[in-house]
Amino acid sequence: MDTTSTRAHADIRTAPRALATEAVHAGRDDLARQGLHAPPIDLSTTYPSYDSRGEAARIDAFATTGAEPDGPPVYGRLGNPTVARFETALARLEGTEAAVAFASGMAALSAVLLVRGSMGLRHVVAVRPLYGCSDHLLTAGLLGSEVTWTDPAGVADALRPDTGLVLVESPANPTLAEVDLRAVAHACGSVPLLVDNTFATPVLQRPAEQGARLILHSATKYLGGHGDVLAGVVACDEEFAGRLRQVRFATGGVLHPLAGYLLLRGLSTLPVRVRAASATAAELVRRLAADPRVARVHYPRIGGAMVAFEVYGDPHEVIGAVRLITPAVSLGSVDTLIQHPASISHRIVDADDRRGAGVSDRLLRMSVGLEDVEDLWSDLDQALGRPVGGAGNCATSHHEPAPAH
Repeated sequence: MDTTSTRAHADIRTAPRALATEAVHAGRDDLARQGLHAPPIDLSTTYPSYDSRGEAARIDAFATTGAEPDGPPVYGRLGNPTVARFETALARLEGTEAAVAFASGMAALSAVLLVRGSMGLRHVVAVRPLYGCSDHLLTAGLLGSEVTWTDPAGVADALRPDTGLVLVESPANPTLAEVDLRAVAHACGSVPLLVDNTFATPVLQRPAEQGARLILHSATKYLGGHGDVLAGVVACDEEFAGRLRQVRFATGGVLHPLAGYLLLRGLSTLPVRVRAASATAAELVRRLAADPRVARVHYPRIGGAMVAFEVYGDPHEVIGAVRLITPAVSLGSVDTLIQHPASISHRIVDADDRRGAGVSDRLLRMSVGLEDVEDLWSDLDQALGRPVGGAGNCATSHHEPAPAH
């Protein structure tokens, strides 16, 4: 098995390729030359080396810049060839120089905060809503960070000399609110903008093209796509990637090679899965918006497979009544999932902050999968039960991108 790393910056192409083509081929360009069709899985934790002086020099170089060492791998915590293939592919899809994978999305976000904090830039400007655990990590100051919460229009005024990061999620979890990324990136000035692109994926938007310097994914979700892998990844320029690799090496938040293999495989069908699920989601939105049992439907203008809706009745009864749809946390799987954010994904956020960000107690979040739309609607219809007395027509909320000054 050839364990040579397939780095994004070393991957040579002769012409631009469409996203669907990149999804299938990125990270695999060298396979045919090796007589392989499927990417190999390198499960080694360590690698033999008879040149200890050369190995010392490579480790010194990594300690200086965080660049991937030249030559064969050294140790599993320093890097893994299978994981590197996924990183190469994701960077291609997001249009960045590099990507660095971690054991989870929260490990990835933590690494970003640690990098900026190590430079004395511990202040973060953030826009709610965010994923509940991201919100908690910032609010609780668990990594020594201090956060200023603002709306998109207030980003520029919230910046301080020690601001190391501006963080937004668009579409946001769980309300699907959208942010004008280009305007926010302009407001950030020299401060890096990190965009959580988990919900949209590079199929629907590429934040780097709108000025974001860091793109975060909970790769557990759409990138993996089958509910069987836990991972996170940050797409960025090579300089920042080097710092992230150093933090990953020091803290040990590495991605297992099998997870890297599953993620690379998941990327190959990402465009097909996202587009198919999005089409079904749009039809469900149309039906929910016309249903007297539903008070409001949230669906982003960018589209996608995530739907949020507020019911007139008891949302817990809806959760308990679904039979085809899976009542579970997480999202982005091939099967449809539904959950009550105020009870699960955003429970850790202070109740007033949660409601202030638009996460009402009657809000349900649904990740639409690949099932037939009629089967999904039949399950939703019976789970919603009878109309609540006095319920009127609902409105569909397509969030306008918020302006920034």
